[in-house]
Amino acid sequence: MMKLDANKAVSIFQTSVSDWHKKEAPHPNPYPENTLEHTLYQKNHIDTIQWHIEDEIRRPDIALEEVVALKRKIDKLNQERTDMVEKLDDFVIDLFKEIIAKPDARLNSESPAWLLDRMSILELKIFHMQEQVMRKDEGASKEHIAKCQSKLDILLDQRKDLQICLDELLLDYSKGEKKVKVYRQMKMYNDQNLNPSLYKAAK
Repeated sequence: MMKLDANKAVSIFQTSVSDWHKKEAPHPNPYPENTLEHTLYQKNHIDTIQWHIEDEIRRPDIALEEVVALKRKIDKLNQERTDMVEKLDDFVIDLFKEIIAKPDARLNSESPAWLLDRMSILELKIFHMQEQVMRKDEGASKEHIAKCQSKLDILLDQRKDLQICLDELLLDYSKGEKKVKVYRQMKMYNDQNLNPSLYKAAK
């Protein structure tokens, strides 16, 4: 199994973003199935697809029925995204299963997988903000480019901070200074038995 660290995760996310944008379409996952690398790549690929559907649904010229269809795609992708995060949490649990937490070990407000989720989406923000900085068309004024460069600088700084946060959290787990404790998302809106709008309609 791959050793989980922030640099490797960011590199896989960047590869996924780049692969999708080569043809603006899903790209075969280059990593073996049921590996941490495969799951990280797949997680970002889902985020990348959803990013562009979220752009599309905001077009003012699309028909209402198309908006509904896109919203349902987003719901499906949100569920897949959550499934991938929980699969990443399973990898983390396995990585530290032999570590005995210290009696005074602390908890963290989010699991490493949800931190990775933020890092994955951050790579999409960086990619698309860089696109704005590089624009040469007439619609991109000097002011627009300058604003986007300022935002890109902040995003790049955030990348560094999140990488530090992930590596420090993993180090704390390895030393038993923090407890590995995972909460599942318990999403209800896609569940036929938990969403009242779905189970009442089924009657």
